[in-house]
Amino acid sequence: MSQTVTMPPSSQTEYEVLLRPRKGWQPIDLIDLWNYRELLIILALRDIKVRYKQTVLGAAWAIIQPFVQMIVFTMLAGMGNIDTQGIPAPVFYFCGSIIWMLFATALTNSSNSLVGSQNLITKIYFPRLVIPISAVITSLLDFAIALAMFFVIVLVYRQPLHWQMLSLPIFVALAFFAALAVGLWLSAMNVEFRDVRYIIPFMVQIWLFITPVIYPAASVIKPWKRIMLACNPMTGVVEGFRWCMLGTPWPGRLLVVSMASITVLLIGGLFYFRRMEKTFADLV
Repeated sequence: MSQTVTMPPSSQTEYEVLLRPRKGWQPIDLIDLWNYRELLIILALRDIKVRYKQTVLGAAWAIIQPFVQMIVFTMLAGMGNIDTQGIPAPVFYFCGSIIWMLFATALTNSSNSLVGSQNLITKIYFPRLVIPISAVITSLLDFAIALAMFFVIVLVYRQPLHWQMLSLPIFVALAFFAALAVGLWLSAMNVEFRDVRYIIPFMVQIWLFITPVIYPAASVIKPWKRIMLACNPMTGVVEGFRWCMLGTPWPGRLLVVSMASITVLLIGGLFYFRRMEKTFADLV
């Protein structure tokens, strides 16, 4: 790939910069990524504007989705006698739903981000990693709106506020990196295999049921189910978020295992994305 760069008026010399893809596994160039931080912000703002453009309810969708989940899960809890750890069911489920919606929305957006930006990818050079990161960032706005609604529900049900709420940014960051980690894998595969975009909604739906959103992790007794829960990177995040916001029991080992899973997925996703990056312009 070549690019012609014109010098300022004081010098009319033109020259070409030849960009060649590197072979093999390559480390992440953080300096290059930092140099394109303004593009990251521009893409994030663009995605936010596009999301709410020509919608009747606009940002209210960020509240409607977890609110509907709360109603459905509360009805299921009443029919199945599900333990909510002494927390009113609506508060318990809305708390779990908003952190899950952050992960699910960010994962879906990042997984489809490269295919949705094909015109940009094929025209100019920039670190392709900017695209999935910006897609994940846009999900934070929906989460912030839903979080404000959560505090309203807490006041309505007269639930106490806890000092653990100071650790809120930690669990938001964990959900952010969990979505980015999986999104990097899926976005790179989605460029080459377009079947991935059909698998993503189904995968997110199944993932919801193996994550303790509808039920607390403590209610799972069978060893093989606890192992499956522990390997799920979102298990510790959801349980830790409830500990943070509602004062439920500390997840302990589940959180440690989830953090380890997120780290492994993120490092592997970054290297895989970097390796496949040179083919995006040709395949997208």
